[in-house]
Amino acid sequence: MIKVGMVSLGCPKNLVDSEVMLGTLRRGGYDLTADPADADVIVVNTCTFIEPARRESIETILEMAAHKKTGRCRRLVVAGCMVQQSHDDLRRALPEIDALVGLNDIERIAEACALEAGARFEASRARAAYLYSHDSPRLLATPTYTAYLKISEGCDHTCAFCAIPSFRGAQRSRPIASIVEEARRLADAGVVEINLIAQDTTDYGSDLGDGTNAARLLRALDTVQGVRWFRVMYAYPNRVTPEFIEALARGERLARYLDLPLQHADAGILRSMRRGGSAETHRRLLETLRRDVPGIALRTTFIVGFPGETETQFRALCDFVRDSEFEHVGVFTYSVEKGTFAAALPDDVPAALKEERRAELMSIQERVAARRNRGLVGKELTVLVEGAPDDSPLVLCGRTEGQAPEIDGRVILTDAPAPLSPGALVRARIETAYAYDLVGPAVAILSSGRPS
Repeated sequence: MIKVGMVSLGCPKNLVDSEVMLGTLRRGGYDLTADPADADVIVVNTCTFIEPARRESIETILEMAAHKKTGRCRRLVVAGCMVQQSHDDLRRALPEIDALVGLNDIERIAEACALEAGARFEASRARAAYLYSHDSPRLLATPTYTAYLKISEGCDHTCAFCAIPSFRGAQRSRPIASIVEEARRLADAGVVEINLIAQDTTDYGSDLGDGTNAARLLRALDTVQGVRWFRVMYAYPNRVTPEFIEALARGERLARYLDLPLQHADAGILRSMRRGGSAETHRRLLETLRRDVPGIALRTTFIVGFPGETETQFRALCDFVRDSEFEHVGVFTYSVEKGTFAAALPDDVPAALKEERRAELMSIQERVAARRNRGLVGKELTVLVEGAPDDSPLVLCGRTEGQAPEIDGRVILTDAPAPLSPGALVRARIETAYAYDLVGPAVAILSSGRPS
């Protein structure tokens, strides 16, 4: 049996594509391995979102190509966003690659991995149009208790800094029935936490033309038995409607959490970014969310060093972050992306200054987060147990509904009334708080996870 190893790079949306490819390979009779040195075929699912992601993709391709010389690997397959964006460049620059798999070819991955003599594979060169469904084969790469669920593909926005629509294509929303059916199947498989993802989750359904929208989807998902939390990621602020907020507030299974990438707070910079809005419109939205969805945890991301960003505009952003008191903040430094509107603007903020601004903004947020977390000391929170972390195997960790996987903090459990398995839900009493982590014992077990 041919063994295939896969390396998945980039965001959770890319991870779902990798999971569909893994499911397709399993259905096609391939064996799977987590060790590239043990693989006959290696697949690298690439990311091309920003320059550091492209560098990581190229470095990973070259690292995996070395297994063709030193290991058992006989075929190197490169897939994903970089292929869709730069197929010909990859073909010319990296002769080590045996097959290129674009975004339309995801469910053809078994064909691309074939080792039979004379086997050939030609990637689709058409604009991305693929959209997986509940019937697509999928093998989860996440722990058994948590999963990502992609509700749409592509994007109709024209943000000045982002090239994603140029290779991911226009927005294509899945039918509500398909999403709900996939959620039910995930719940039946033991998943208790589902993170909803898309390029813009709040614009979901606008392309269908039948009244489907994100609020209707949330209400439908709230009926799925067995899921504790549906968490909404990648919500475009200008698309958050009163109906959406009401659905989030009323849902029994909808996490009091929203990932809301704002990108900046200065109106001039936001205009240049082709985002719109201002610090004032942002504040009104945050106030509405916190008023109508009590206890909601808000995450956002910002870009510093965008072309033309002055010291005054950066200071306004710092003030906004200091005053808004987000639970979680991520900060990116601007990088020029070929083919975007911003690529025509002079990149006039020095790289060193971009890094300084990023560090300063993160330092401000660290103080905000530490202060907010200290307010949780003495309270009991529901925690999803994840198991022992790599950096401290003698304790258990988990997350609250206000902590998304991979990107937010964690709860370190110092004690428990009984042994706990990953996927268990407990009540934890917070005794110590840091900027990113909370610490305390589990005082009650709400449900048991599956033994590992």
